Amino acid sequence: MSTPWKTDRWFTSPWNYSDEVRAGLNFPAQVRVHDVTLRDGEQQTGIVFRRQEKVAIAKKLAEAGVHRIEAGMPAVSGEDEAAIKDIVALGLPSQIFSFARCMPADVKLAKDCGVFGVVTEIPSSDHIIKNAYGKDMDWAKKASIDTTLAAKEAGLYTAFFTIDSTRSDLNRYMDLIDEVATNGHMDSLTLADSFGGCTPEAVGSVVRQLVKRFNKPIEIHCHEDFGLGVANTISALANGASVAHLTITGTGERAGNVPLEDTIMALRCMYGVDTGIKTEKFYELSKLVQELGGFSIPPNRPIVGDWLYYIESGIVSMFHRRCRVIEPLEYIPFHPDMVGRPGVDIALGKGSGLANIEEHLERRSIQVTPQEADAILARVKQSSIEKKALLTDAEFTQILESVLAKDQAAVK
Repeated sequence: MSTPWKTDRWFTSPWNYSDEVRAGLNFPAQVRVHDVTLRDGEQQTGIVFRRQEKVAIAKKLAEAGVHRIEAGMPAVSGEDEAAIKDIVALGLPSQIFSFARCMPADVKLAKDCGVFGVVTEIPSSDHIIKNAYGKDMDWAKKASIDTTLAAKEAGLYTAFFTIDSTRSDLNRYMDLIDEVATNGHMDSLTLADSFGGCTPEAVGSVVRQLVKRFNKPIEIHCHEDFGLGVANTISALANGASVAHLTITGTGERAGNVPLEDTIMALRCMYGVDTGIKTEKFYELSKLVQELGGFSIPPNRPIVGDWLYYIESGIVSMFHRRCRVIEPLEYIPFHPDMVGRPGVDIALGKGSGLANIEEHLERRSIQVTPQEADAILARVKQSSIEKKALLTDAEFTQILESVLAKDQAAVK
């Protein structure tokens, strides 16, 4: 691809591909997605996914080519356990994982569900171990060793998940991992920015150290508390991590987990990293999770927001009308079809210009004089101000009929 920043599907910055910028990137040969919507995503306040709903979401995730699906935590409820078993029974191409506390009993539940792998969690900072768990680091080490060995004996792929990694003392953190790597078992290590308090530079630095010291696959699990979750995740991957923990539309506790849609699109369009995920499924997936989760997202949310390509601005509407045939990506960064979302549309509101009016007149096959177009635009703007909202087609029709009727009356 001679211009990876500009294709028939996206148009981003050529600066992303300068030799200087690319020299600092060390992405793995294959970036894999570990989707945690059904577990961590469900921890968003107010969301409850029932058994069949989890199955429906898992099917759609697999259709989209998600590599790993964390189907839930069987210890939470009998219904969660049943849902995990149902998902395993589907025989999906995705690898199915379950989540477990650092307790051998939780590993047994995971094994009984028939999953491929288990994510075993342990707090890793001294302060959270003491203040939130009422324990000490010796407890964390012993629990981790006992549980990971139980997972190994059960034949489960074991992702050792260290809660609050990024707020721990780095040397103490490395010691904990070393204990587990030496005396316990881990097939991979999950670095968790559990409270979103790390920077991309720090994440990248620590990932490099982890890759060098432990020679194990590194997974990255971030949260969006400071809005850096996507950047932190990409930084981890660019420095050698190979698995990204993501949720559909950033569902999750507090500000949410890292959104799958944003991360995969950024990797594809700005870094040239193809994860194999079918981005065309993103809008459908987001809508399904919103519907079953009983929540909605801002209309201008990146990638999947309903009004993302609903244009009110007069100048951008002019760009659209002028460029939609000759260069449709001149005024949008990626083609709507790339994520399966509705195409560009022109709104009517306070910020509209003559291009908006011309668009809606053409749809009705109506021609007006320049003076009439100006009058219609003035009425549209004033009506939108009074309404404090966009106008509907019916409201535009009323304005149109009113202005044209007035002009006809003046002619008589």
